[in-house]
Parts: sequence; structure tokens; C-alpha cells
Amino acid sequence: MQETRWAQLWMATGLLWFLLAIAVAPTNKVYQQGLVALVWLPALLLCWPARHRVMAVLHEQRWIYLPMLGLLIWSLISLAWTNAPEPGREAKRLLYIVVFLLFFPVFANGRPERLIRIMQWGGLGLAVTALVAIVKFYGIEGNVWSARVEGLGELAHPILGGYVIGVAAVWLALWAPRGVIWQVIYALALAVLGTFVLMSQSRGAGLALFLTILAMPMWCRDRHSRIVAAVALVVAMLALWFFEPLVLARGVSYRPQILMASLDMIAKHPWGGLGLGGDYRVFWSGMTFDHAHNLFTHVAIVLGLPGLLLWAAVWFGVILQAWKVRETLYARGVIGIWLFSTLAMQFDAASLTGTPRAEWFISWLPLGLASVLVWARANGGACDKISRSS
Repeated sequence: MQETRWAQLWMATGLLWFLLAIAVAPTNKVYQQGLVALVWLPALLLCWPARHRVMAVLHEQRWIYLPMLGLLIWSLISLAWTNAPEPGREAKRLLYIVVFLLFFPVFANGRPERLIRIMQWGGLGLAVTALVAIVKFYGIEGNVWSARVEGLGELAHPILGGYVIGVAAVWLALWAPRGVIWQVIYALALAVLGTFVLMSQSRGAGLALFLTILAMPMWCRDRHSRIVAAVALVVAMLALWFFEPLVLARGVSYRPQILMASLDMIAKHPWGGLGLGGDYRVFWSGMTFDHAHNLFTHVAIVLGLPGLLLWAAVWFGVILQAWKVRETLYARGVIGIWLFSTLAMQFDAASLTGTPRAEWFISWLPLGLASVLVWARANGGACDKISRSS
């Protein structure tokens, strides 16, 4: 049933909606409603016909999904002491996450090249939105060039927009086609995405993108990755030369102080945390910060050390699974996305179980893509064909 034309079109539209509507949907409510209709609904309706695919993922990646199950159970238990105003809503968000992760093996149905194709189109679409945002911000609105560019829609924040655009640059760089015309198009798209990250002045996104691209030859070991890494090194040196005053003006943005204050908060509630959805503020020397600015310390604050250990087991289980099949095109993309996300979540991400938002691109999207690694080696040739013919 999931192989029918209408089912594939439905789910492909859903994944594109997730990737692009965050920048083009008129409101966050519309974005959420679109995800319900185009992602969660088909995943629920088609998971039974595709149950053998789902069971294959759960079996082959049990060292990811066993701690994931533990994390979900512990999160539900923590609702007993959370200060969240609506614990029922927090539990419902966990269901959204489960169905979102279920979507990927159902849609792929053993064919990772399907996801590569949609991610390629999604990356190009995000490049278009980035270009429109740059023109709008500097050209139409007349902001000075030293101002931090903002994205469109839900990406109208220099940091979050930088993270989403940055991870899109990573998957375009790793899942690039080989045709000359398409390579030119992808090179232009990468230039736009990189420019957006640079002009957003998000140092976390910029550093994550630079280090990820620079490290590409470690697992790709081909001429393309070495060229991209060399270009990234030159661009980074030029950017530091021209933007040094802007980079140094904000110092370290109190990140060390926030980390120390977050560790003090964890020490006060080391085992249970504040509970799922718990609201908190980080205080340091008379200053107040909205969150921990680090996903791992955020998880420890909310879910305690048990939650942190379970999340770490899930997250690092992804790279272990991807590294086993790193010779495949699909796994190379997953490794790059995982590395970028790991670096990015050290600086600003502080939402793991919230409604779908920009942070999902560096938390649940990598995990969803990793669920299809089960079939990466068996379909490596098909993925390479997709790359060449894109």
C-alpha cells in the first residue's frame, strides 16, 4: 500500500513540507497543521502495511531504539513532578516525535534513494528562501551590511535560521549530483546557503558548518570532499579576515557562565530533573537567560542524569550505525548531518520535546534519517544512480 503512487506522492509532499514550510508557511499553526495532514497522518495509516520495514529497523537498530524507549518512558514518568502547566500536552508531543520517526522507514520502504532525492530538492528550496531573505533584508528593507540577516517565516531568527540553513548546506554538499549542469546549480545553492550562515553572524552555526565540511574527507575519502573542504578553509579564512570585528565584538556571549550555572541547576535536581516540559531560567550574576543554550545540559536540567544518559545513548547510537556503512552515499550524508547537529547543539539548541520547530532539524531529523541506514548498503548502487542523475 505504501508503494502506491498516491501514497508516495503524499509522503514526499509531507517531507518537503517539513523541510520548506518552516520558511514559507504564513504562521506556525499552518506549519503544524500541514505536518499533521502530510506527515503524521500517512505515517499512522501506512505503518501497518509497512510493519515488516518498521520491525526490521527496530531489530537492526535496537541499540538506538531500546534507549529511545527508555527515554520516552522516563519522560512520561517525569510528568509526575513537572511544573509544566499542561502535562497532557507534553505527553502528546512525545507521540508526535514517535510518529515523525516512524514516517521515515515507512516512506523509504527500503529505498534510501527516495530520501536523498527529496532532501536534495528540499535543500535547493531552502537555498531559494535564503536568497529571498538576503535580498529582502538588505535590499528591500535597507538594513546595513553589518546587521544580522534573518530568514523567512519561522527562520526569522539569526541563530535558528543559521542552523537550519547550515545543515541544509551540509546535506547538499554530501548528496551532490555528478552531472555538470546540476553541479553548477548545487554550487550556486551552496554559495547562497553559506553566505546566509555567514551574514547571520551565528558563530555556532558557522563553526559547526566549517568544521563539518573540513572533516568531510575523513569519511568520504574522495576528490569532491577534498575540494569542498579546501574551499571551506579558504572561505573561513577570508570571512575571519573581513568579519573579525563583528566576530569578536560579542565575545563568548556568556556561554561559559551559562554552562556553569546550568551545571549548578543539574546538581540541585540530579536524578529527576524538573520534569518533562519543565520551565526554567538560567541565572548568572544578576542576568537571566531563557534556556541552557546547550541541548545536553537542557536535557539534564529537565530529565535529570537518567534522561541525559538515555538521550546520549540514542544520539551516539546514530553515528555508530552510520559509521558501519560509511562507504555508502546515504551514510555519508547522515554522518555529516549528525556531526553538524552535534556541534550546533552545543551552543544554542534548547528544545528536545517541543513542537516541530527549527531545532528538529538538528535533533529528530538526523534520527529519522538514521532509521533508513538499515538498507543503505543493500541499495548503495541505487543511491549513487540518484546522485548522478539528479
